[in-house]
Amino acid sequence: MKCPYCGESESKVIDSRPTEDGLKIRRRRECLSCQKRFTTYEIVETVPLMVIKKDRSRQAFDRQKLLNGMMRSCEKRPVSYEMLEKAVDNIEQALLNSYEREISSRYIGELAMAELKKIDEVAYVRFASVYRQFSDLNTFMDELKDMLDSRSASKQTEK
Repeated sequence: MKCPYCGESESKVIDSRPTEDGLKIRRRRECLSCQKRFTTYEIVETVPLMVIKKDRSRQAFDRQKLLNGMMRSCEKRPVSYEMLEKAVDNIEQALLNSYEREISSRYIGELAMAELKKIDEVAYVRFASVYRQFSDLNTFMDELKDMLDSRSASKQTEK
């Protein structure tokens, strides 16, 4: 850290403490050359997640937009807001853990469907019908059949 008085780059930290908002670290430093003191602030550098949409455009990941979409699929269903918050937390954590900074909207949709499938099957089907843009009744029925088949297969393994 360069001294604002003499320009020397060597200094020592005398005191560190978080700011009132808890988002920064305030450091008191002393220049090793001129012995004058100065304050610096340290913040975490975040790299935004970018979503690659179907039309190849890019926009910043919006957690609230994902939550709103999942909430719409859960209307009039016995799903609490906390359950949806936790599902969105899981999705966001999976995205951050991937170390990819550009993520396709398709992948985010698949993660959302997986979370909804664990929470409520009706909400899952609602979300999937919008997300996958079922073109006709047959594709919708195929999705339902796959879901019923996987449910019966899991019941068979439990026995």
